[in-house]
Amino acid sequence: MSEHIRVLITEEDVNRRISEVAEEINRDYGNTPVHLICILKGGAMFMCELAKRLTMPVSFDFMSVSSYGGGTVSSGVVRIMKDLDEPLEGKHVLIVEDIIDTGRTLSYLIEVLAGRGPADIRLCTLLDKPERRVKKMVKVDYTCFTIPDEFVVGYGLDYDQRYRNYPYIGVVEFDEPQEE
Repeated sequence: MSEHIRVLITEEDVNRRISEVAEEINRDYGNTPVHLICILKGGAMFMCELAKRLTMPVSFDFMSVSSYGGGTVSSGVVRIMKDLDEPLEGKHVLIVEDIIDTGRTLSYLIEVLAGRGPADIRLCTLLDKPERRVKKMVKVDYTCFTIPDEFVVGYGLDYDQRYRNYPYIGVVEFDEPQEE
C-alpha cells in the first residue's frame, strides 16, 4: 500500500500563526527568561521557528518521549527515551510540542517535570487534536492550530520517520491497491 500527502495547512499559514503565537508568549512573559523544552523529534522545527520570534531571554533543552513507535496510533505506553540535560528548579518552563492528541504523553511528562521544581510549566503546541483527548486535564496554553482527527506529517511530524522536512502540514492518505 502506498500513500500520498494532502496539504492541510500551507507553509504561509504555519509561519503566520507561529508569529501570532510568539506574540502572545512575548506579551505573557515580558522580559522573564523562559526555558523551552523541545519534545523530540517532531517539535524541533517548530521550536526553532518559535524561538526566533521570542523577545525574552530563552534557553533550550530537549527531551524525547514517545507513545507511538512506528505506527499511526498511540500505543498508550509512554516512554522517556532522552531526559533533560539541565535542572528545572526555579525556571519558567515552556514545553514545545509538535502535536497533542490523546494527552497521555503530555499528562505524564508534566507530572514528571513538575516534580523537578520549576517556577511554572506552560504548554505550547503546533497542532492540537482535542477530539482524541483521553487525558482531559492537559491544559494547552498556546495552540497554533486545532485540527481534525487525521494523521498528519510535515513541519517536524513524521510517518515512519518520513516527511518531517515538509514545510507545511499534510494529511497522510493511503492509496488502495489497484486490482488487475
